[in-house]
Amino acid sequence: MNANMKRKLLFCMGALLLSGTLAAQTPVPEWQAGVDKVKSLIKTNPEQASETAGDLLKGKNKKNVSLIVSVARAYLDAGKPAEAENYLKAAKKADSKDASVSVLEGDIALAGKDVGRACQLYEQAIYFNPDCKEAYLKYARAYKSASPSQAIDKLQQLKSLAPDYLEADKELAGVYYATNRFGKAAETYAKFIDTPVATEDDILKYAFALFLNHDFEKSLEVVRKGLQKNGRHAAFNRLAMYNYTDLKRYDEAEQAANAFFNASDNADYSYLDYRYYGALLSALKKYDQAVAEYGKALEKDSDQVDIWREIADAYELKNDYAQAITAYQKYYDALSQDKKTAESLFQLGRLYYGQGTSSDTLSVRPADRATALQAADSVFALVARQAPDSYLGDMWRARTNSAMDPETTEGLAKPYYEKVAEMLLAKNEPRYNSALIECYSYLGYYYLLKSNYPVSKEYWNKILAIDPTNATAKKALDGIK
Repeated sequence: MNANMKRKLLFCMGALLLSGTLAAQTPVPEWQAGVDKVKSLIKTNPEQASETAGDLLKGKNKKNVSLIVSVARAYLDAGKPAEAENYLKAAKKADSKDASVSVLEGDIALAGKDVGRACQLYEQAIYFNPDCKEAYLKYARAYKSASPSQAIDKLQQLKSLAPDYLEADKELAGVYYATNRFGKAAETYAKFIDTPVATEDDILKYAFALFLNHDFEKSLEVVRKGLQKNGRHAAFNRLAMYNYTDLKRYDEAEQAANAFFNASDNADYSYLDYRYYGALLSALKKYDQAVAEYGKALEKDSDQVDIWREIADAYELKNDYAQAITAYQKYYDALSQDKKTAESLFQLGRLYYGQGTSSDTLSVRPADRATALQAADSVFALVARQAPDSYLGDMWRARTNSAMDPETTEGLAKPYYEKVAEMLLAKNEPRYNSALIECYSYLGYYYLLKSNYPVSKEYWNKILAIDPTNATAKKALDGIK
């Protein structure tokens, strides 16, 4: 059963559940059969429909506002607003202050896309009858997109009038959802979601609102209920994959992904679906498959440049730095100028550094390693220039130069570690202590190799001043003695 059929079925079930109480309160009027006949004839035999309507509205029924409004609505629903307007005139003549007449006139105005006029008329209906719930709902629906705040205000008025009126909650939830107020939407959906008022579409939006509000467990609970009724429902399977992935329940996420991509009806895949699947596969360490899914995401929407960064992440986790650098370079090149920050550039340098220091001797040749370290040094130099108040550019230049001079014979990293130490001392913050210890360790070791023991001892003692238990500093000082 497809989603539309399911939705209609749920709606009909809800109507049936409600019919027991409504039937006793609102008996079907004797003229309803005549209105139904008019409805069936409007498109097939307009002249006969007009005659039937004329017969209905004779005698005592000339002043029957409910009947006249029902006939007018039959024409309006059939897409014939001009005819509906004629019957509206008759209804006004019968009783211009009946709220249902104002609601009908508002509906005709809305059919003509005059939202402002429609809402004035719904307001008029409420003035004539403050208990006219239909007018509140229609006002809110009309302003749902144009003025959500006015729609919410009107529904809040209705809620104060009828606190237990679930249709008001349903409309409120829809407005909150449409305006991205997902916390309020979820809270409001919860008030009616287990009643016959809720359709499958409401249940789905409730699950999405919970997901978008990062309540993944609750969203998953709602999704499971949806899937119990229809295990091939694409949107519920999608949400199951999303929620399981965000909850880091990757094995269950993979099962949900399989159901979504291979066992769902009428699925329409978006770039975000493939992106989520890529992230899931990457978490499962299926990096090549992850890259393939990220590629599908880019095919769907090539403007989603962040996906190139995620491809780079997958390749990096696979220790394929060459491909990671290529992907990240595409990401960086695609960024707008204002997003080409020192931070985004730093990540490129970090990948070059990773390639240059990789322990994988099969995929990274010595020549490639040296080239990568030189590239990393160039990138970190740019980072240092772009962010002069940050120590990271120079710190990573120090690490890169240390990797280019593994025996510390040339002291390539020395000027950078000295500069970083000076910057961090000026900051005078405990959170930089580990970075300071790294600087002092290099400098202490450098002067030890140069047999400059007094200066070496100074640096090891500086480490002990920060961390009295530091084993490396203690061992170095013991050796110097």
